[in-house]
Amino acid sequence: MPETATPLFQRLTLIGLGLIGSSVARAARENGLAAEIVACDASESVCARVTELGFADRVEPDLIRAVTGADCVMLCVPVGVMADTAATIAPHLAPGCILTDVGSTKLSVVRDVGPVVPDGVHFVPAHPLAGTEFSGPDAGFAELFQGRYCLVVPPAGTNADAVAKIVALWQGMGAMVEEMEPAHHDRVLAVTSHLPHLIAFTICGTADDLADETKDEVLRFAASGFRDFTRIAASDPVMWRDIFLNNREALLEMLARFTEDAQAMAKAIRWGDAGYIEDKVLRGRKIRRSLIEIKQA
Repeated sequence: MPETATPLFQRLTLIGLGLIGSSVARAARENGLAAEIVACDASESVCARVTELGFADRVEPDLIRAVTGADCVMLCVPVGVMADTAATIAPHLAPGCILTDVGSTKLSVVRDVGPVVPDGVHFVPAHPLAGTEFSGPDAGFAELFQGRYCLVVPPAGTNADAVAKIVALWQGMGAMVEEMEPAHHDRVLAVTSHLPHLIAFTICGTADDLADETKDEVLRFAASGFRDFTRIAASDPVMWRDIFLNNREALLEMLARFTEDAQAMAKAIRWGDAGYIEDKVLRGRKIRRSLIEIKQA
């Protein structure tokens, strides 16, 4: 993607330099979206590594110094610490600054961050639907968001120009952008992301609890389905703990529906209902084909 003629932002501050934050830094630099990129992380070792990797113009461990003078601040921290981080930086955000985030739950972010945003600062929550099972500043890459969706979730009354700039930022990094209401976002993600991760963690936990001999065979003879679950289950534990706890109502609703469907499948297997089983498999194949057609597989 070609660089923009004029940067969207003069100073883009990224707080949290894991997979997403470090990928944003790389993509924003590669596409000329910010004149200056400031990186901030609570971990001294992460800050040192970002300095070594060199994908930010300035590495600033202090939150207040990092956000001072920035015209865009992006929170790339786990949703469980959004509230404390936002409360710390809010008094030091410049008038006209856009505060945004990449959190996987949006009702909690609006609840925790929105009330502390000062007048004159524009709050535009967002969520890029991209990632890998890896974490840390070494895991990021500029192409992570290309061809992937980013959901922008502005609260009612958000400044339209600020929303447009965040949309342009994600589009500039190669993402396809859609706007969504926070509660709807959380229900959709409960099905498409949060429940699959919960199932993956649970299945791997079940395998880990097996007797040693059987567990060894599970690992040695793992088929592709189990290997796919282990890839998902390798994700960051703190991030997913916070996601589950901050989207508990939607996640528990979807888990209950899944449990009912799993019990219906068990009944079909027990009573030899071949038609029911085949229908479920065919519906899965149909969903997979649909993902391939829209290039999201």
